[in-house]
Amino acid sequence: MKIVIPGGTGQVGTVLKRAWTAAGHDVVVLTRRPVRHGEVHWDGATPGEWVEEIDGSDVIVNLAGRSVNCRYTPTNLRAMMDSRVHSARAVGEAIAAAAQPPRVWLQMSTATLYAHRFDAPHDEATGVIGGTEPDVPAYWSYSIDIAKAWEREQERADTPHTRKVALRSAMVMSPDRGGVLDVLLWMARLGLGGPVGGGAQYVSWIHDLDFVRAVDFLVAHDDMTGPVNLAAPAPLPQRAFMRALRKAYGMPVGLPATRWMAELGAVVLRSDTELLLKSRRVVPGRLLEAGFVFDRPEWPGAAADLVRRVREGRRAGRRGARTGPRSRRAVTEGSAPPVP
Repeated sequence: MKIVIPGGTGQVGTVLKRAWTAAGHDVVVLTRRPVRHGEVHWDGATPGEWVEEIDGSDVIVNLAGRSVNCRYTPTNLRAMMDSRVHSARAVGEAIAAAAQPPRVWLQMSTATLYAHRFDAPHDEATGVIGGTEPDVPAYWSYSIDIAKAWEREQERADTPHTRKVALRSAMVMSPDRGGVLDVLLWMARLGLGGPVGGGAQYVSWIHDLDFVRAVDFLVAHDDMTGPVNLAAPAPLPQRAFMRALRKAYGMPVGLPATRWMAELGAVVLRSDTELLLKSRRVVPGRLLEAGFVFDRPEWPGAAADLVRRVREGRRAGRRGARTGPRSRRAVTEGSAPPVP
């Protein structure tokens, strides 16, 4: 198959491209700064030569959008909104104009769409869309507005010959540098991997290999349209989530953090406390109903596998640094400390 991934240079795009390239598919990544083989320039908003990659392709997976790992300032929130809406609109217009449109368009969305909630899980049929919860920061609702606008742009696209699926994804846990797991392990190494703000808020997650399998499942099943939750079936409170990760890593201590400490840490990391404090209790109702089986449904087992892969990757990197050219060794030694 020919698969086109707009915005595919981030963590999720790396996970998908790695798996699909290994499977023998022709993968093209649309990016503002193409530097590798298989990358094509686009600006995320207007037509260009990149539209030729859409015409005749089999699958589109649009991941484009400004990272949410930033301070939620008015400027950044507007950039999050515009980058998602404009890119989805551009992809929809390219598909509509194609002589041979792709058979399926998978549009990235987010599990953040659902309400901050502790009492019950959210599936696609009964989940409560957020934005009006009491006792949460008012600006949290803007994240919901972004997610709704993202999905709405795909729904409005006039693409009658292309099936459309919105991927309401939880956090994808992979062993890659710079991903969410990398940040969580960094916190655990420093002894900071304890409960945050009490730790009762739920964490929804999905193992990277299950994420790839779920996306493959959606590509293969022509009856699947509309929103689909991509999350493991067992979300758990943040305190239990971090306890399992510390156990997998071999770190017995995890200092707790109050809400104000979380705010201070978010400032240092140039992130936002919504990512730490919002309760995301999301379950994959439609995937399970359709017969999808998770290889890593429980977090303790998934965490153990991910930590093992992180360590194997770092050991391989150190061996390459010792045997490679001087320039490669300098780059490796200048990076973040390896996981032991």
